[in-house]
Amino acid sequence: MDERAFRRSGQWASVVGLGTWQLGADWGHVDDKEALAVLEAAAESGVTFFDTADVYGDGRSEETIASFLRARPDLHVLVATKMGRRAEQIPENYVLDNFRAWNDRSRRNLGVDRVDLVQLHCPPTPVYSSDAVFDALDTLVEEERIAAYGVSVETCAQALTAIARPNVASVQIILNPFRMKPLREVLPAAREAGVGVIARVPLASGLLSGKYTRDTVFAADDHRTFNRHGEAFDQGETFSGVDYDSGVRAAAEFAALAPQGYTPAQLALRWIIEQEGVTTVIPGARNPEQARANAAAATLPPLPEETVTAVRELYDRRIRDQVEHRW
Repeated sequence: MDERAFRRSGQWASVVGLGTWQLGADWGHVDDKEALAVLEAAAESGVTFFDTADVYGDGRSEETIASFLRARPDLHVLVATKMGRRAEQIPENYVLDNFRAWNDRSRRNLGVDRVDLVQLHCPPTPVYSSDAVFDALDTLVEEERIAAYGVSVETCAQALTAIARPNVASVQIILNPFRMKPLREVLPAAREAGVGVIARVPLASGLLSGKYTRDTVFAADDHRTFNRHGEAFDQGETFSGVDYDSGVRAAAEFAALAPQGYTPAQLALRWIIEQEGVTTVIPGARNPEQARANAAAATLPPLPEETVTAVRELYDRRIRDQVEHRW
């Protein structure tokens, strides 16, 4: 699989990575055997970038990745984790002592002395403008606790503030055919600055797979049940912030646009891969078959121009007014 560079840090990632939130929690139960099988299927399909966080299953996702990589020393995988959501979400908690403590825990979970890439996990907006925060992150690099750092953001404005910081290696942002606003300013700014872009929630929490209907019932411990209106965390993380009923209708139209040989999910992933400035896209997978199908999007032919035009028209007509004013 092709790899692309995080130019500021000199690191590389496969164009399709693996998001591992679902291997920890909040997507229904995935047992340990199945979680390891997902990681194996992704790696065997050419995936060299795993994204996790210290709060995914209270560390379970990090520990599962560590267990898998211990058994596969032949693999070279860039592992990115996140920190910050273990504390009350106030700017005052984003300080060096907490960073060290959170990093110590992630390094233990991952079984490493130095974490490849650490990202602030969607912190409060003032954090992105704090010199002290980024000085503290620089200290973690100097202490060889981390190789590089980035940020995970909710809004385009947060992304642009972070990109202006000289040592930010990556910005993780929601980008998919139901969340196109980053194309206008964030991706061009990141390209200019040499900042990597990690595209998350690429299938709009599964909406863009075309599998769901208005009658679909998700498990009680699945965020698609308990966070539809932002009850637990930012609403944009669930179905990209799109109202579920209208999202299902739009997703049915989207599925009909898939060219021959593409599944709807692969159409969404391929659309993201082809956006100039994207370094890697990180779909999750609950089973090995999903992991392999996601990875296969990297080898599909470029999308026909008429498909790209139709995807944009659908967004403008059905989705834009729901999301662009918020994120």
